[in-house]
Amino acid sequence: MATTDNSIPAAFAVETGEATRAIARDASRRVNRLVAAFRVVVAFALLGVSLLAQDESLFLERNPLLFRLAAIGYCLGAMLFLFYQRRYPIAGPYRVPVLLALDTLAVIVLVHTGGGITSGVGGLLAVFVGAATLSLPGRYAFFAAAIATLAVLGEQMVAYSEGLSSGNDFVSAGVLGAVIFAIAAAAFPLARRLEESEALAHQRGIDLANLAQLNEYIIRNLRENIVVVDGSNHLRLMNQPAAETMGLRGHAAGEPLHALSPQLERVLVGWRRSGNPQSQPPPFVAGDDSLQVNAYIVPLEGRVDGPVLIFLEDAGALAEKVQQSKLAALGRLTASIAHEVRNPVGAMSHAGQLLEESPAMGAEERRLLGIIRTNSRRVSDIVENILQLSRREATRPQLLWLREWTAGFIAELGSTLELFEGQVAAISTEDVEVRMDPGHLHQIVWNLCENAVKYASENGGIGVELAWGRMPGGRRPYLEVADRGPGVADDLRDRVFEPFATGPKGGTGLGLFISRELCELNRAALIHEPRKGGGSVFRIVFADPARWGTEP
Repeated sequence: MATTDNSIPAAFAVETGEATRAIARDASRRVNRLVAAFRVVVAFALLGVSLLAQDESLFLERNPLLFRLAAIGYCLGAMLFLFYQRRYPIAGPYRVPVLLALDTLAVIVLVHTGGGITSGVGGLLAVFVGAATLSLPGRYAFFAAAIATLAVLGEQMVAYSEGLSSGNDFVSAGVLGAVIFAIAAAAFPLARRLEESEALAHQRGIDLANLAQLNEYIIRNLRENIVVVDGSNHLRLMNQPAAETMGLRGHAAGEPLHALSPQLERVLVGWRRSGNPQSQPPPFVAGDDSLQVNAYIVPLEGRVDGPVLIFLEDAGALAEKVQQSKLAALGRLTASIAHEVRNPVGAMSHAGQLLEESPAMGAEERRLLGIIRTNSRRVSDIVENILQLSRREATRPQLLWLREWTAGFIAELGSTLELFEGQVAAISTEDVEVRMDPGHLHQIVWNLCENAVKYASENGGIGVELAWGRMPGGRRPYLEVADRGPGVADDLRDRVFEPFATGPKGGTGLGLFISRELCELNRAALIHEPRKGGGSVFRIVFADPARWGTEP
């Protein structure tokens, strides 16, 4: 039997110190990408303004040539790092300090060759130090702010000593240094809250993933057959028991339902067209034509055109419970039938035989005696069939090859019913092994063939065919008995296997009921289909011996 993976899934993800550090690194990478893009924009903006306003530069360059060379070098370096950052997004422990040092050096050179501290270029250091603070630990962030402030003051001292700036510019340099420290102090708690928010969001994502994993695990390992379909009739989820019931060996979320099971899709489309969420569709035959399936459809959003949850139920299993209750009632009636009905019927039949021997009997009396004899025999058959149900023994399954078994069966049937050669024929060439009680299989096929011969002869000719093979979907072995008789009436097809269900030709109505009961005892299914061109096909779908290694 195909097994279902019932093992507990891998341990759910939990937040650890290493995971927290990974979240911090991820936030740092995003900040670094943003700063890298900002660096490129600023570098090109400085170079562009310097080149476009050569007569009266906005930066009042002290040395325009060196300023432009520094801007060009800064542009090239910014572009190279942006490319490097996109190719190698995982940052090492020294990337942020090294980049901050290079940014500080480039800005100080641009300030010194440009218009000095009053040009405003030095304000870029506040942006770079603030961005670095989001990635650096606390004391290193303030150390970076101190280095940047000292660099600004150092440039101002060099410019003052060279006569490029006045003493009042020291105030501007001090203010810029204070701003850098203030931004570092403000960014540090912001960075910590950002890390905490990232960690919380990551943990919530893990919790949701764990919940989804747990839900999927529970659904897939439920004994119930569950199928989830979206509003466009595409599969969302199907657990393993449902796949086995439908005879599917492979399926994936997102596949159209008609590609997996056209029968189930027709049922679902008919349910949607009804417009009534409370209505339930009729049973259908599963994908491998091996069993009848009931579908119970529940709308997930309260409307028929949205996603739905479908519960599948083996109609045979439900019918078996009903039949067990019927059998229990029949069993209780068996004793009284045997004592209260059989003996009087036997007495009436014997009395009729004695009357028929009387020489004084006329034609009309003999016609009435024929009616008595026929109905007495019918009542005796009903009693015998009911007694047969009550005497049913446990199965003794064996492995049988259908080619050899069918050849012997056809020979026995032909000699017993005095049939001509070819009136009952086997038409399959391959050989198939099945697992079933030989006595039960003989009784089932005998009942089917005897009915086929009886009704086919009344229809003008006997032509019974036995065919076997494997079902195309689930590869379960089967044996078919097909005839060219009048077929089963439309109003009787749904009740053909029920006890005492008889057509206009009469009969006890128990032969097919007993045959199906014997099939279910052997984990097989008995299915009726109308035959194309007229007649009936009764198909026995056996349990696959490769799946059932133990006795049923």
